[in-house]
Amino acid sequence: MNFWRGITAILRKDVLTELRSKETVSTLSVFALLVVVIFNFAFELRVENAHQIAPGVLWVALAFAGVLAFNRSFLLEREGGCMEGLRLMPMERSVIYVGKLLANILFMLLAEAIILPIFAALFDVPILNAALWMVIVLGTIGFAAAGTLFAAMAVNTRAREVMLPILLFPIAVPVLIASTKSTAQILDGQPLFEIYAWIRLLLAFDVIFIVLALLSFEHVLEE
Repeated sequence: MNFWRGITAILRKDVLTELRSKETVSTLSVFALLVVVIFNFAFELRVENAHQIAPGVLWVALAFAGVLAFNRSFLLEREGGCMEGLRLMPMERSVIYVGKLLANILFMLLAEAIILPIFAALFDVPILNAALWMVIVLGTIGFAAAGTLFAAMAVNTRAREVMLPILLFPIAVPVLIASTKSTAQILDGQPLFEIYAWIRLLLAFDVIFIVLALLSFEHVLEE
């Protein structure tokens, strides 16, 4: 019971902080929209079929925006002197990870809900598709699972803004590839059973990343 109470407390704190500041979701949304708009104008005269580049543009925007969210998730605790308080909680250290992970997933999904309608209008692609949203949610979970762990590692380094992408992107490549490929197939109108292999791969990586992070997070905080 204390496990879930601790997770709820951390998640509630992050949500209340975001409601007061409105910094994370707005920053993610603006950054991702800028990426989408720049790509839209860059490829407008060179690619006749927007479906060819839309999946890549979408996940590039979401990946770079996600890095901003992960950096902020532990940076606020460090600057506010709250990290020591979290470490002293009479609970498992994995509680901190799960609470931060849920907050990052929530903020990313809110930003994606803002980005996707504009993305659909610019690239003329349908987004009212349950399979597409399932892929986006699964991809977001896997990317956030790795990003939250590496953000905890990078927050104590001087070059944390540079260190996090260096650590994160090589590990998150399988999730980004699977997300991009499955998104492309969905936008091309392929049936769900043809995309099943990519979705199964996404589920596998989500589980692997979360389990590995839970097992290693205590050691990460000790470093």
